[in-house]
Amino acid sequence: MGKHFPWRRYGLLIIGATLTLALILLAALAPWLTPFSPYEINIPDRLQGPSAVHWLGTDELGRDTFTRTVYAGRISLMVGAVAVGIGIFGGILIGLTSAYFGGAYDMIFMRNMDMLYAFPAILLAIVIMAGLGTSMINAMIAIGIIFIPGFARLARATTQVVLRQQFVEAALTTGMSTRRLLFREILPNIATPLMVQGAIGFAYAVLIESALSFLGLGAQPPEPSWGEMINSGRGQMAQAPWLGIVPGAAIFLSVLGFNTLGDGLRDFFDPHLRD
Repeated sequence: MGKHFPWRRYGLLIIGATLTLALILLAALAPWLTPFSPYEINIPDRLQGPSAVHWLGTDELGRDTFTRTVYAGRISLMVGAVAVGIGIFGGILIGLTSAYFGGAYDMIFMRNMDMLYAFPAILLAIVIMAGLGTSMINAMIAIGIIFIPGFARLARATTQVVLRQQFVEAALTTGMSTRRLLFREILPNIATPLMVQGAIGFAYAVLIESALSFLGLGAQPPEPSWGEMINSGRGQMAQAPWLGIVPGAAIFLSVLGFNTLGDGLRDFFDPHLRD
């Protein structure tokens, strides 16, 4: 009752959750937050500064910057969710089974993961998309493939720790099937670090998607994307600096929110930080 609020344990989690929730709400409520269309061109209103009508100004085609920014948040959330989902699913499948079966199976799969992990993320994404083609769906797949090695290594390391626990030995002596042991007994015990890594991976997905869109490999015009907005507005930055500041700030706050959320979850579940 008389103790101070445990900010060391909950502070980062609250800040991260607040920023993340704000992003989700802005993206979900985008059609109700602004009367403008993110696609409609209005040349007479081009490059207008922030005003009561256009809160964050307009771009080179007269489109409302605030509108396009909140709609672009939908794409970032969708890409992050799909990419992290692919990474977690593939990483768990490879890491969990590699740790359990070991031997040649472990060596083959994990050396392949090491090879993928050695490539720079953006370069690997460009190579994958060169084979798949340029589209938003392919960008999600490419980013998801990039995430698989990191999640696989984490799942393998945590699984190896869990396999030494007594309850695993007890389950084996009862004749429990391998499938049930892996996914009903071991997987719940490695979920926490994967969840923390997933939040941090979400932030990384936003950065990679923005970079791909900036290079013209992600969302295609007129679809709004933070990276594409920066790229299309860079020629007018001298007279309309909000064209780079607004989507850049959106990327910064999103990455900050997900990274802080991941750190907060780690601190929350760390037994050494419990009161």
